[in-house]
Amino acid sequence: MPFIHAKFSTPVSKEQELVLKERMGDAITLLNKSERYLMVEIEGERRLYFGGRNDEPIAFFDVSLLHAADRASYEKLTARLCAIALEVLSIRGENVYVKFEETENWGYNSFMF
Repeated sequence: MPFIHAKFSTPVSKEQELVLKERMGDAITLLNKSERYLMVEIEGERRLYFGGRNDEPIAFFDVSLLHAADRASYEKLTARLCAIALEVLSIRGENVYVKFEETENWGYNSFMF
């Protein structure tokens, strides 16, 4: 039931996109969620500004999930997403935001979880 919408100010090649998708699929397990229901959207070359500037690569991860996770799990996932951005696209953690959104209502395949 999780969804990760990842936006990057840098271009993302097809190869990088596949690596990002794979690593986010692995990372979601930190929230006790499975890749089986994970949906990922990856956007490169977005006009992102951080602190009013855009002269360095920037990343934004918007993570939506059914129900809530504990703060420690969110911190672990934040660290993992920052590491992924650095390893795959050379985006430093100080230029990464991660937002978490929790919902009690999530539909799939004509029913509600």
